[in-house]
Amino acid sequence: METFELIPHPANPPLTVSSVQARILSLDANWLTLRWRVEGTAQLVVSPFSGKCRADGLWQASCFELFVRPEGGDAYAEFNLSPSQSWAAYDFTGYRKGMADRPCPRDPVCTPRRGQSVLIFDAAIPSAALPLLPWAYGLTAVIEEHGGHKSYWAIAHREDKPDFHSEACFAAKLAAPAA
Repeated sequence: METFELIPHPANPPLTVSSVQARILSLDANWLTLRWRVEGTAQLVVSPFSGKCRADGLWQASCFELFVRPEGGDAYAEFNLSPSQSWAAYDFTGYRKGMADRPCPRDPVCTPRRGQSVLIFDAAIPSAALPLLPWAYGLTAVIEEHGGHKSYWAIAHREDKPDFHSEACFAAKLAAPAA
């Protein structure tokens, strides 16, 4: 699978974070596994461990996200994954419309590993919680640094402001498996 070099939205540049990479590691009958790599983490703020639980508002702190839209429709799903191990999953019927909790048969697994200047964040989402392939998708990150400073990272952005729900952010494609 392709590794994406996420770009910060120019309206909200980072302080010390120098790069964010994201990729799908694997997808099988049980799990979708993802990885984000954040470089330049001297001022990175991550939420403390809270345990595996569904929680709203995770995007207000450092948070890693997957947006998935099945081919040929307007409806999409959003998955928010926190280094605290909290998570959220939502369904939308269209652009920011019809928001509802998305069923998830078991908790996603969130595993942060922090080094001196790097954060590796791995996540596993139960495959049964995902829409059927093929998809357009976006891998994104909200990065909080000291002083509450936030930058918004995505494969692609709309021009005027950060908005991960925007069509521009669904920049990657994943095909259905060959028969």
